[in-house]
Amino acid sequence: MIEDNEKYFNRLLALIDAAITGLSYYLAWYLYIGRRYVGRTGIGILSRRMYMSALIGLIPGMLVLYSAFHLYSTNRMKGRRNEIGGVIAANILVFGIFTVYLYLRHQYDWSRGMLGLFALINVILDSGVRLAISTVMRKMIRKGKFGKNVLLVGYSRAAEEYIDRVKAHPQWGLKIHGILDDRIEAGTTYKGVKVLGRIDNLMIILPENHMDEIAITLGLSEYYRLENIVSLCEKSGVHTKFIPDYNNIIPTKPYTEDILGLPVINIRYVPLSSPFPAGVKRLFDIIGSALCIVLFSPVMITCAIIIKKTSPGPVIFKQERVGLHNKPFMMYKFRSMVVQDARKEKKEWTVRDDPRVTRIGRFMRKTSIDELPQLFNVLKGQMSLVGPRPERPYFVEKFQEEIPRYMIKHQVRPGMTGWAQVNGYRGDTSIRKRIDYDLYYIENWTLGLDFKILFLTVFRGFVNKNAY
Repeated sequence: MIEDNEKYFNRLLALIDAAITGLSYYLAWYLYIGRRYVGRTGIGILSRRMYMSALIGLIPGMLVLYSAFHLYSTNRMKGRRNEIGGVIAANILVFGIFTVYLYLRHQYDWSRGMLGLFALINVILDSGVRLAISTVMRKMIRKGKFGKNVLLVGYSRAAEEYIDRVKAHPQWGLKIHGILDDRIEAGTTYKGVKVLGRIDNLMIILPENHMDEIAITLGLSEYYRLENIVSLCEKSGVHTKFIPDYNNIIPTKPYTEDILGLPVINIRYVPLSSPFPAGVKRLFDIIGSALCIVLFSPVMITCAIIIKKTSPGPVIFKQERVGLHNKPFMMYKFRSMVVQDARKEKKEWTVRDDPRVTRIGRFMRKTSIDELPQLFNVLKGQMSLVGPRPERPYFVEKFQEEIPRYMIKHQVRPGMTGWAQVNGYRGDTSIRKRIDYDLYYIENWTLGLDFKILFLTVFRGFVNKNAY
């Protein structure tokens, strides 16, 4: 019943989004064009009817993109920031697609400024409505409405971790009534959740209680009982889910395949291995890098002049790095060190107060200005604006042997900034911790997460105590 209510709610939300899209588009037309040119015709002025005809494709297209960014998922654990990030990403993508379409159709009279204003208004209105709805829903959940009654089957690490998360997020509306387990004595409690008895008690508890959900949290040594327990749970008609006790092996978002009825779980899920998300990210990289090159061109020209006048050698430093699918490429940076032997440079790690760093180089490295030429690597498709930082071949070979799962980072394009960097792991810091953050990014990628990392880079990434 609760799942049905959530589906109806998401359908209603889609209708609200459609109405907001139409309203935002009309407001943008009126504010940018209508109030100035109402009733006028001529060269470069399109009629209101012409502009409004675009809504026929714009509204369905926007809803499709919102769905692609999981804005209509029934996951009550989805964070507000991820949701708003999805709204922003979808609107930026619509603006980019619409602009490219108009260019290809030679529609030069169509106002691009109006489209930009539409995207801005739509983000503000849609985000505001979603935040208001979310606030109301969370208050209702705290009051006991739309809550879920959950029973855990099996006491394990997975059970404890699940309880930890539910207790930390009361806004999810999940109430855990207890745990059934054959090995733990009845009455044992963990953070207020009591072991009620043996697993066989399912047949007694289910008819007497109004459970909305059963979560199977068996330990690894008890998986041989899984089939029988699932059969017991399904006889009750209650929604059942399985929380595996091997989350350190299987990723948080496993990619499953169906081979003629045989389920296959991939050990590593990489969203960017699929064509649509990879294409969306690449389009974002092209638009973003091109805009940043124009925006930062005065800074780059100034740095190039200072480097040339203060230190002998080339302005741009090229260094071989390992990129997507383990393919090497030449990464660009402003030269921040004295010219040195290429063979030594391949194996030496930059340390604090490194004597090789020039005076202007020290400032550029501290503020990350030396990284700006990598915008051209992004434009060429060798890098991305956001992703795991690329490393030199010598260190890749070294870390490959020392750090488990290190090579997984090469399943996506390397980035100018990344999740590890905005969390302080750059320079001479723990490589293992850095890889943990890289793997989280790779397995949980969304365009919203990219926006979040770029936003945090402004405050944490450009100037960093570990950058030297």
